Amino acid sequence: MDINNAIESILISSGRPIRLSEMKKLLNGQGLDLELSEIRLAITALMERYENTSLEITEVASGFRTQVRTEFSNLLFPIWNDSNTKTSKALLETIAIIAYKQPVTRGDIEEIRGVTVSSNIIRNLLERDWVKIAGYRDVPGRPALLETTKTFLDDLNLKTIHELPMLPELIELSIDTIETPETDLSNIV
Repeated sequence: MDINNAIESILISSGRPIRLSEMKKLLNGQGLDLELSEIRLAITALMERYENTSLEITEVASGFRTQVRTEFSNLLFPIWNDSNTKTSKALLETIAIIAYKQPVTRGDIEEIRGVTVSSNIIRNLLERDWVKIAGYRDVPGRPALLETTKTFLDDLNLKTIHELPMLPELIELSIDTIETPETDLSNIV
């Protein structure tokens, strides 16, 4: 059995990101005793095979997956568009606050947004598995602490939360703090 083809079939048919250890277990069950490094080499070979195609293999928080390249998303949008899963501005603001400030409570989100957070928004984020309750703050009322999940990272095609783009005010702050040397222009004729 060709290792590359075996791994390719796992990635295409899994329907979700799959970890190297899961691939190893599946392959071992078929009599292929491979090391994780050998599986990673096969994945690299597949990435090269897909280089000039519409498919790509990406690593996200939950493992590796085969997916259609981003430049083909407009072509596929009519097929994938599900009008039942609209994302409101309030939901986007809420998930952004959770992602950048995690772990946060509902009160923290309301303080930042300046408005009350709807229970439906939190429920929607929990149902999508974009957030989870990571614990409870040790204050009266013991509010739940919310943080993002691997599903959230997978859906955004990220390995870690640190791959999120910088916030605009942080970019401006870092630009303002860069010291520029003073230039003496008196010698220029």
